Amino acid sequence: MVSGNSNQIFIFWMLHLLAIGASLVHGHKGTRVGFYSTTCPQAESIVSSTVQCHFNSDHTVAAGLLRMHFHDCFMRGCDASVLIDGPNTQKKAVANLGLRGYEVIDHAKTQLEAACPGVVSCADILALAARDSVVLVNGSSWVVPTGRRDGRVSLVSDADSLPAFTDSIDMLKQKFSALGLNTHDLVVLAGGHTIGTSACQSFQYRMYNFTKVRNGVVDPSISPAFLPQLRALCPQYGDGSKRVALDTHSPNRFDTSYFRNMRIGQGILESDQMLWNDASTKAIVQHLLLGLNFKEEFGNSMIKMSNIGVKTGNAGEIRQVCSKIN
Repeated sequence: MVSGNSNQIFIFWMLHLLAIGASLVHGHKGTRVGFYSTTCPQAESIVSSTVQCHFNSDHTVAAGLLRMHFHDCFMRGCDASVLIDGPNTQKKAVANLGLRGYEVIDHAKTQLEAACPGVVSCADILALAARDSVVLVNGSSWVVPTGRRDGRVSLVSDADSLPAFTDSIDMLKQKFSALGLNTHDLVVLAGGHTIGTSACQSFQYRMYNFTKVRNGVVDPSISPAFLPQLRALCPQYGDGSKRVALDTHSPNRFDTSYFRNMRIGQGILESDQMLWNDASTKAIVQHLLLGLNFKEEFGNSMIKMSNIGVKTGNAGEIRQVCSKIN
Protein backbone atom coordinates (compact mmCIF):
# COMPACT_ATOMS: atom_id res chain seq x y z
CA MET A 1 0.00 0.00 0.00
CA VAL A 2 1.36 3.47 -0.91
CA SER A 3 1.55 5.98 1.94
CA GLY A 4 0.03 9.46 1.80
CA ASN A 5 3.51 10.98 1.96
CA SER A 6 4.60 8.93 -1.06
CA ASN A 7 1.53 10.13 -2.95
CA GLN A 8 2.41 13.75 -2.16
CA ILE A 9 5.97 13.29 -3.40
CA PHE A 10 4.73 11.65 -6.60
CA ILE A 11 2.20 14.42 -7.27
CA PHE A 12 4.87 17.09 -6.64
CA TRP A 13 7.25 15.50 -9.16
CA MET A 14 4.52 15.15 -11.77
CA LEU A 15 3.26 18.74 -11.48
CA HIS A 16 6.77 20.17 -11.40
CA LEU A 17 7.98 18.25 -14.44
CA LEU A 18 4.81 18.73 -16.47
CA ALA A 19 5.13 22.47 -15.91
CA ILE A 20 8.70 22.39 -17.16
CA GLY A 21 7.70 20.34 -20.19
CA ALA A 22 4.82 22.67 -21.05
CA SER A 23 7.02 25.77 -20.94
CA LEU A 24 9.53 24.17 -23.28
CA VAL A 25 6.96 22.95 -25.77
CA HIS A 26 5.62 26.46 -26.29
CA GLY A 27 8.92 27.90 -27.39
CA HIS A 28 12.38 28.55 -26.01
CA LYS A 29 15.34 30.53 -27.31
CA GLY A 30 13.58 31.29 -30.59
CA THR A 31 12.37 27.81 -31.47
CA ARG A 32 8.68 26.96 -31.59
CA VAL A 33 6.38 24.11 -32.49
CA GLY A 34 5.18 24.36 -36.08
CA PHE A 35 7.98 26.66 -37.26
CA TYR A 36 7.66 25.27 -40.81
CA SER A 37 3.84 25.17 -40.92
CA THR A 38 3.69 27.74 -43.73
CA THR A 39 7.18 27.64 -45.30
CA CYS A 40 7.44 23.84 -45.56
CA PRO A 41 4.36 22.15 -44.10
CA GLN A 42 5.50 18.68 -45.15
CA ALA A 43 8.87 18.98 -43.41
CA GLU A 44 8.13 16.74 -40.44
CA SER A 45 6.38 14.09 -42.52
CA ILE A 46 9.33 13.93 -44.93
CA VAL A 47 11.76 13.39 -42.05
CA SER A 48 9.46 10.82 -40.43
CA SER A 49 9.00 8.77 -43.60
CA THR A 50 12.74 8.85 -44.29
CA VAL A 51 13.58 7.57 -40.82
CA GLN A 52 10.92 4.87 -41.20
CA CYS A 53 12.40 3.78 -44.53
CA HIS A 54 15.91 3.37 -43.13
CA PHE A 55 14.61 1.78 -39.92
CA ASN A 56 12.81 -0.87 -41.97
CA SER A 57 16.17 -1.90 -43.42
CA ASP A 58 18.16 -1.60 -40.19
CA HIS A 59 16.47 -1.26 -36.80
CA THR A 60 19.73 -0.22 -35.11
CA VAL A 61 19.69 3.10 -36.94
CA ALA A 62 17.22 4.37 -34.31
CA ALA A 63 19.83 4.27 -31.56
CA GLY A 64 22.37 5.80 -33.92
CA LEU A 65 20.24 8.85 -34.68
CA LEU A 66 19.35 9.40 -31.02
CA ARG A 67 23.02 9.26 -30.01
CA MET A 68 24.06 11.58 -32.83
CA HIS A 69 21.56 14.23 -31.71
CA PHE A 70 22.79 13.92 -28.12
CA HIS A 71 26.43 14.34 -29.17
CA ASP A 72 25.57 17.28 -31.43
CA CYS A 73 23.82 19.19 -28.65
CA PHE A 74 26.54 18.56 -26.06
CA MET A 75 29.41 19.83 -28.18
CA ARG A 76 28.55 23.21 -29.71
CA GLY A 77 24.83 23.29 -29.11
CA CYS A 78 22.16 21.71 -31.32
CA ASP A 79 23.43 23.17 -34.59
CA ALA A 80 24.28 20.07 -36.69
CA SER A 81 28.01 20.82 -36.45
CA VAL A 82 28.52 17.09 -35.85
CA LEU A 83 27.53 16.48 -39.48
CA ILE A 84 30.28 18.61 -41.05
CA ASP A 85 33.06 16.80 -42.92
CA GLY A 86 36.70 17.84 -42.63
CA PRO A 87 40.08 16.82 -41.22
CA ASN A 88 39.68 18.61 -37.87
CA THR A 89 35.92 18.48 -37.36
CA GLN A 90 33.86 16.93 -34.58
CA LYS A 91 33.44 13.79 -36.70
CA LYS A 92 37.16 13.04 -36.22
CA ALA A 93 37.03 13.07 -32.40
CA VAL A 94 37.50 9.64 -30.85
CA ALA A 95 34.18 9.90 -29.01
CA ASN A 96 32.37 10.47 -32.31
CA LEU A 97 34.00 7.82 -34.49
CA GLY A 98 31.20 5.36 -33.75
CA LEU A 99 28.37 7.75 -34.67
CA ARG A 100 26.08 6.48 -37.39
CA GLY A 101 22.95 7.50 -39.27
CA TYR A 102 24.50 10.24 -41.40
CA GLU A 103 22.95 8.72 -44.52
CA VAL A 104 19.47 9.13 -43.02
CA ILE A 105 19.97 12.85 -42.43
CA ASP A 106 21.44 13.29 -45.92
CA HIS A 107 18.52 11.43 -47.49
CA ALA A 108 15.98 13.57 -45.65
CA LYS A 109 17.85 16.76 -46.55
CA THR A 110 17.90 15.87 -50.26
CA GLN A 111 14.13 15.43 -50.23
CA LEU A 112 13.54 18.60 -48.27
CA GLU A 113 15.73 20.66 -50.59
CA ALA A 114 13.66 19.37 -53.51
CA ALA A 115 10.40 20.26 -51.78
CA CYS A 116 11.40 23.46 -49.95
CA PRO A 117 14.83 24.73 -51.06
CA GLY A 118 16.86 26.53 -48.41
CA VAL A 119 14.20 26.32 -45.71
CA VAL A 120 14.72 23.37 -43.33
CA SER A 121 17.94 23.22 -41.32
CA CYS A 122 20.02 20.11 -40.79
CA ALA A 123 19.84 20.80 -37.04
CA ASP A 124 16.05 20.51 -37.14
CA ILE A 125 16.23 17.37 -39.28
CA LEU A 126 18.45 15.76 -36.64
CA ALA A 127 16.16 16.78 -33.77
CA LEU A 128 13.10 15.44 -35.59
CA ALA A 129 14.86 12.22 -36.63
CA ALA A 130 15.85 11.52 -33.03
CA ARG A 131 12.22 11.83 -31.92
CA ASP A 132 10.95 9.68 -34.78
CA SER A 133 13.56 7.02 -34.00
CA VAL A 134 12.36 6.70 -30.41
CA VAL A 135 8.76 6.33 -31.57
CA LEU A 136 9.74 3.47 -33.89
CA VAL A 137 11.18 1.45 -30.99
CA ASN A 138 8.07 1.72 -28.81
CA GLY A 139 8.86 5.06 -27.20
CA SER A 140 6.43 7.94 -26.79
CA SER A 141 6.34 10.86 -29.18
CA TRP A 142 6.86 14.49 -28.19
CA VAL A 143 6.40 17.77 -30.00
CA VAL A 144 9.71 19.12 -31.30
CA PRO A 145 10.10 22.91 -31.31
CA THR A 146 11.84 23.83 -34.57
CA GLY A 147 13.55 26.89 -36.02
CA ARG A 148 17.18 25.97 -35.33
CA ARG A 149 19.80 27.13 -37.79
CA ASP A 150 23.00 25.32 -38.71
CA GLY A 151 26.39 26.17 -37.27
CA ARG A 152 29.44 27.10 -39.32
CA VAL A 153 32.13 25.80 -36.94
CA SER A 154 33.08 22.22 -36.06
CA LEU A 155 36.27 21.30 -34.19
CA VAL A 156 37.68 18.06 -32.82
CA SER A 157 38.18 19.78 -29.46
CA ASP A 158 34.42 20.36 -29.15
CA ALA A 159 34.12 16.72 -28.09
CA ASP A 160 35.91 17.46 -24.81
CA SER A 161 32.57 18.50 -23.32
CA LEU A 162 30.88 15.16 -24.02
CA PRO A 163 30.00 12.98 -21.01
CA ALA A 164 32.38 10.02 -20.76
CA PHE A 165 31.71 6.49 -19.52
CA THR A 166 34.46 6.88 -16.89
CA ASP A 167 33.16 10.21 -15.55
CA SER A 168 32.13 10.34 -11.91
CA ILE A 169 28.54 11.27 -11.08
CA ASP A 170 29.76 14.68 -9.90
CA MET A 171 31.54 15.25 -13.21
CA LEU A 172 28.46 14.19 -15.17
CA LYS A 173 26.32 16.57 -13.11
CA GLN A 174 28.75 19.39 -13.88
CA LYS A 175 28.68 18.72 -17.61
CA PHE A 176 24.88 18.60 -17.69
CA SER A 177 24.48 21.62 -15.42
CA ALA A 178 26.80 23.69 -17.64
CA LEU A 179 24.25 23.23 -20.41
CA GLY A 180 21.16 23.96 -18.33
CA LEU A 181 20.24 20.34 -17.58
CA ASN A 182 19.68 19.08 -14.05
CA THR A 183 20.25 15.75 -12.34
CA HIS A 184 16.78 14.55 -13.28
CA ASP A 185 17.58 15.20 -16.94
CA LEU A 186 20.89 13.37 -16.54
CA VAL A 187 19.24 10.19 -15.34
CA VAL A 188 16.31 10.34 -17.73
CA LEU A 189 18.45 10.99 -20.81
CA ALA A 190 20.83 8.21 -19.82
CA GLY A 191 17.77 6.00 -20.23
CA GLY A 192 18.25 6.37 -23.97
CA HIS A 193 20.84 3.64 -23.55
CA THR A 194 17.92 1.21 -23.42
CA ILE A 195 18.29 0.98 -27.23
CA GLY A 196 22.01 1.71 -27.48
CA THR A 197 25.16 -0.35 -27.89
CA SER A 198 28.75 0.02 -26.76
CA ALA A 199 32.10 -1.31 -27.93
CA CYS A 200 33.63 -3.92 -25.65
CA GLN A 201 36.68 -1.72 -25.17
CA SER A 202 34.50 0.78 -23.29
CA PHE A 203 33.82 -1.62 -20.41
CA GLN A 204 36.24 -4.57 -20.63
CA TYR A 205 38.36 -3.05 -17.89
CA ARG A 206 35.46 -3.49 -15.47
CA MET A 207 35.58 -7.26 -15.91
CA TYR A 208 39.31 -7.89 -15.95
CA ASN A 209 41.32 -5.01 -14.53
CA PHE A 210 39.31 -2.56 -12.47
CA THR A 211 42.24 -0.52 -11.20
CA LYS A 212 40.04 1.77 -9.10
CA VAL A 213 40.10 -1.10 -6.61
CA ARG A 214 43.39 -2.72 -7.56
CA ASN A 215 45.03 -4.34 -10.57
CA GLY A 216 43.45 -7.52 -11.92
CA VAL A 217 40.15 -7.38 -10.04
CA VAL A 218 36.52 -7.14 -11.17
CA ASP A 219 34.40 -4.05 -10.62
CA PRO A 220 32.52 -5.03 -7.43
CA SER A 221 29.34 -3.35 -8.69
CA ILE A 222 28.94 -6.02 -11.41
CA SER A 223 26.59 -8.80 -10.35
CA PRO A 224 28.59 -12.06 -9.92
CA ALA A 225 25.74 -13.88 -11.66
CA PHE A 226 26.00 -11.52 -14.65
CA LEU A 227 29.78 -11.61 -14.97
CA PRO A 228 30.04 -14.89 -16.97
CA GLN A 229 27.51 -13.60 -19.51
CA LEU A 230 29.36 -10.32 -19.87
CA ARG A 231 32.71 -12.05 -20.25
CA ALA A 232 31.27 -14.34 -22.90
CA LEU A 233 30.19 -11.27 -24.86
CA CYS A 234 33.57 -9.58 -24.45
CA PRO A 235 36.50 -11.97 -23.80
CA GLN A 236 39.57 -10.39 -22.22
CA TYR A 237 41.62 -10.55 -25.41
CA GLY A 238 38.72 -10.46 -27.84
CA ASP A 239 37.70 -7.86 -30.39
CA GLY A 240 37.46 -4.55 -28.54
CA SER A 241 35.37 -3.01 -31.31
CA LYS A 242 32.58 -5.59 -30.99
CA ARG A 243 29.27 -3.92 -30.17
CA VAL A 244 27.18 -5.09 -27.24
CA ALA A 245 23.66 -3.96 -26.29
CA LEU A 246 23.58 -1.62 -23.30
CA ASP A 247 20.28 -3.22 -22.32
CA THR A 248 20.80 -6.97 -22.59
CA HIS A 249 17.16 -7.78 -21.74
CA SER A 250 15.24 -5.78 -24.37
CA PRO A 251 17.83 -4.11 -26.61
CA ASN A 252 15.42 -3.03 -29.36
CA ARG A 253 12.60 -1.75 -27.19
CA PHE A 254 12.36 1.64 -25.50
CA ASP A 255 11.44 0.76 -21.92
CA THR A 256 12.66 0.81 -18.32
CA SER A 257 14.63 -2.42 -18.56
CA TYR A 258 17.84 -0.37 -18.63
CA PHE A 259 17.04 0.97 -15.17
CA ARG A 260 16.02 -2.44 -13.83
CA ASN A 261 19.39 -3.77 -14.98
CA MET A 262 21.15 -1.25 -12.75
CA ARG A 263 19.17 -2.38 -9.73
CA ILE A 264 20.52 -5.92 -10.14
CA GLY A 265 24.10 -4.98 -11.00
CA GLN A 266 23.77 -5.46 -14.75
CA GLY A 267 24.63 -1.98 -16.00
CA ILE A 268 27.12 -2.29 -18.86
CA LEU A 269 29.01 0.98 -18.69
CA GLU A 270 30.57 2.12 -15.44
CA SER A 271 28.71 5.44 -15.73
CA ASP A 272 25.41 3.55 -16.13
CA GLN A 273 25.87 1.44 -13.02
CA MET A 274 26.98 4.48 -11.02
CA LEU A 275 23.50 5.95 -11.45
CA TRP A 276 22.28 3.25 -9.07
CA ASN A 277 25.28 3.35 -6.74
CA ASP A 278 25.07 7.11 -6.12
CA ALA A 279 22.33 8.11 -3.67
CA SER A 280 21.29 11.30 -5.51
CA THR A 281 20.74 9.58 -8.86
CA LYS A 282 19.48 6.31 -7.38
CA ALA A 283 16.44 8.12 -5.97
CA ILE A 284 15.53 9.30 -9.48
CA VAL A 285 16.01 5.82 -10.94
CA GLN A 286 13.67 4.48 -8.28
CA HIS A 287 11.05 7.12 -9.15
CA LEU A 288 11.27 6.09 -12.80
CA LEU A 289 10.84 2.43 -11.90
CA LEU A 290 8.04 2.90 -9.37
CA GLY A 291 5.93 5.85 -10.46
CA LEU A 292 7.01 8.38 -13.05
CA ASN A 293 6.31 7.65 -16.70
CA PHE A 294 9.81 7.24 -18.14
CA LYS A 295 8.71 7.69 -21.74
CA GLU A 296 7.01 11.00 -21.01
CA GLU A 297 9.89 12.19 -18.86
CA PHE A 298 12.30 11.32 -21.65
CA GLY A 299 10.37 13.48 -24.08
CA ASN A 300 10.39 16.42 -21.65
CA SER A 301 14.14 16.17 -21.13
CA MET A 302 14.75 15.78 -24.86
CA ILE A 303 12.89 19.04 -25.50
CA LYS A 304 15.18 20.76 -23.00
CA MET A 305 18.29 19.17 -24.46
CA SER A 306 17.34 19.99 -28.05
CA ASN A 307 17.31 23.70 -27.20
CA ILE A 308 20.89 23.80 -25.93
CA GLY A 309 22.85 26.55 -27.66
CA VAL A 310 20.45 26.81 -30.59
CA LYS A 311 21.08 29.35 -33.32
CA THR A 312 17.99 31.21 -34.50
CA GLY A 313 17.10 34.36 -36.40
CA ASN A 314 20.11 35.51 -38.40
CA ALA A 315 22.66 33.34 -36.61
CA GLY A 316 24.22 30.45 -38.47
CA GLU A 317 22.81 29.36 -41.82
CA ILE A 318 20.57 26.83 -43.55
CA ARG A 319 23.02 24.41 -45.14
CA GLN A 320 22.28 23.16 -48.63
CA VAL A 321 24.20 19.97 -47.89
CA CYS A 322 24.40 18.85 -44.27
CA SER A 323 28.03 17.74 -44.44
CA LYS A 324 29.31 21.05 -45.83
CA ILE A 325 29.18 24.69 -44.76
CA ASN A 326 27.62 26.83 -47.48
